Amino acid sequence: MLRQAVHRWRAAALLPALCTIGLLGATTRATAAETSPPPGNNGAYLASRLLPSKSTKPCTRKIAPIYEADAIVTGTDMRQRPWGFAQTLREVLVKVSGDPRLKNDPRTEELAAHADRLVACFAYLDLMAATPLHDDQGTADRPHRLTVSFEPAKIDAVLADFGERPWRGARPVIVPVLLVHGRKPPPYVLSAELPAGEEQRAAFANAAGEFGIKVRLPSEAELAKWGAAAEHFPYPEAKAPASAAPGEAVVVGTLDWSETLPGWIGSWRTRWHGADHRWGIEGVNYDAAFRDIVGGVVLLASGRGRPD
Repeated sequence: MLRQAVHRWRAAALLPALCTIGLLGATTRATAAETSPPPGNNGAYLASRLLPSKSTKPCTRKIAPIYEADAIVTGTDMRQRPWGFAQTLREVLVKVSGDPRLKNDPRTEELAAHADRLVACFAYLDLMAATPLHDDQGTADRPHRLTVSFEPAKIDAVLADFGERPWRGARPVIVPVLLVHGRKPPPYVLSAELPAGEEQRAAFANAAGEFGIKVRLPSEAELAKWGAAAEHFPYPEAKAPASAAPGEAVVVGTLDWSETLPGWIGSWRTRWHGADHRWGIEGVNYDAAFRDIVGGVVLLASGRGRPD
């Protein structure tokens, strides 16, 4: 997962590299009030080295995980901090409310421009802290995981202004039963043990975390009990089987790679409180496909809507 985060940062970095030697400090903490760089520290040069943000005290109280989110940013100064605050605010509003539609809501977009006003505290983690520096390595800014904690009372107040409310009910565990036709044969059913599904399992867990819920991949034994095999896969034409464990939402479907789009085509089906629901997505990577599954279940479980 760390390797995936670094790859995503390298692909998404839009700012030019800042040339210097070494970046000191693997982890930097700061409070929300410190949204402007302190004189002589943040991004300043000293003895040909780039100093990290000045370390201050962390959050003095425990904040519930649904009010926290992460973003991968470049460096620890102000160049990408506002962007990181905006991204994490969108995720937190969705997690707390249970309404995935808030992520791209125009009101959220306007609020995200001033996300720092809602921040309780934040911290940086250098994702390449364990990587030794050789020759010119480390002369460019490094990727960091920015973890942002928002003030719960302020987030709840924002939701009230939006006509929403926090989702306080029990959150289901998603159990996906998916037949995958990838770029190369053979097809396979995603399970907890299958070696070919390692990256997809990690992506599914990340997608669920963005919505504040959990995912559990079924075992090979469970799939056999449900009659789900690559050679014979009755879903999503057949209804989703009921899970033996309470609080679980079984989602069945197919995930097919298309060279013509290009991208993945997903078709999903689940039962929630006795009602059958079908929806899907196409032309996306599998991260987005998994977010579509999770977002659909979240809409149903939170009572905010339905995906179909």
